[in-house]
Amino acid sequence: MPFTHWVHRLKGSALPAYQLIPELIAEDLQQGRLAPRERLPPLRDLAGVLQLNYTTVVRGFAAARERGLIASRPGLGSYVRGSFIGLPLRAGTGAEMTMNLPPEIEDHPAMQALQERAAALVTATPLHDLMRYQDFGGTARDRELAAQWLAPMVPDARADRVLVAPGIHSVLLALVSLLVKPGQSLCVEAMVYPGLKAIAAQLNIQLHPLAMDANGLLPDEFEAACKSTHVAALYLCPNLHNPTTATLPIARRERLADIALRYSIPIIEDDAYGMLPAAAPPALADYAPGLTYYVSGMSKWLGAGVRTAYVLAPSITATQRLAGALRATTVMASPFIAAIVSGWLAQGLGADVLAAVRAECAWRSALIRERLGPLGVRTHPHGFHAWLPLPVPDDGRALAHDLAVDLQALGVAAVAGSAFSTDRQPPEGLRLCLGGGLTRDDCGRALQAVAEAVNASTA
Repeated sequence: MPFTHWVHRLKGSALPAYQLIPELIAEDLQQGRLAPRERLPPLRDLAGVLQLNYTTVVRGFAAARERGLIASRPGLGSYVRGSFIGLPLRAGTGAEMTMNLPPEIEDHPAMQALQERAAALVTATPLHDLMRYQDFGGTARDRELAAQWLAPMVPDARADRVLVAPGIHSVLLALVSLLVKPGQSLCVEAMVYPGLKAIAAQLNIQLHPLAMDANGLLPDEFEAACKSTHVAALYLCPNLHNPTTATLPIARRERLADIALRYSIPIIEDDAYGMLPAAAPPALADYAPGLTYYVSGMSKWLGAGVRTAYVLAPSITATQRLAGALRATTVMASPFIAAIVSGWLAQGLGADVLAAVRAECAWRSALIRERLGPLGVRTHPHGFHAWLPLPVPDDGRALAHDLAVDLQALGVAAVAGSAFSTDRQPPEGLRLCLGGGLTRDDCGRALQAVAEAVNASTA
């Protein structure tokens, strides 16, 4: 047990043990001996190690909870809450600091309801029912619930055109392999999800970047590509674009759909963030239903580890072809996860959590605008990531890259624009994420770190 070093401190301190325990937890966090989200041992076990009365340890942990250092949940014990900001990175945590993760509303009643429902469902279901191979794309019930979940975004969603898949990334891999043939190119925004760049590189697919402005993709660029290039499909992220936070205006959606229809170009509509806004423009699938593959998932509002995505194909035939491509690349979505997610949706718990996440995102977005507004930050009222444009240095420095490295060392989730660029002309800018396990206090410290780093580098 890693708390034996407390014994000497407790014996040599003039403070009562229950007052010193929170200080020891804070020190271990600062020095990296404890990590945020780390589970703490049962209090009786800890009392034995520390040679203290059980009641004293209980009082000490209560004081630590009041300071926001730890949290407790019935049946799960206590875990470190702490602060990510300013902590040294541990081995294997670098990716966590740069992925775009939604806020974790750990203590919200809606999350408690999710956990209770998941436990009840697994307990009530014969284990082998969740361990067998199943028809690809989810059960009939899974697909029906998925179609109902997608209906607010795409009213025409139908269960016979919906597939359940293990994450949006797997859907994109299958779609690109299915739609783009040798000698063809995939039209994408000039700034795009890095995972799509990785897929294209793996499949040796040529990306054709299309210019953007503050409102997103420029339709004229797409039409020019259709006239001059052998375009296989158009990929875009229309809502809360990653990384720029832009949302495509309705007029552009209509224009892009019209171009796609005239040139018979399939559309891959990656709407990973589309559930976050309280209201969003109609999906491109509304304007070009016969060409659009609409993709949504749980990773950007619930949690990336859920690995559940839904794809609405333009026809039953297209659904069958996509099912074949997905089966070849991923076999199937986990029946365990699919059953749990369907249980949540059936009980209306997904909507409850989504509402709570939206509220938390609204708070964090407002804080971003308050702290970084003078620096020209862009964010969405219901988003948890932001785009911070930076000046182009006169001395040729890669300012965004250098700042991202410095901020990541502090535990701030910052990514340079070059990670998203597809046209070899990355803008100087940072994508900042205020999601994951960051507390509200952490968010304030993170934004302060960003402001200080930017001001120091551009002084």
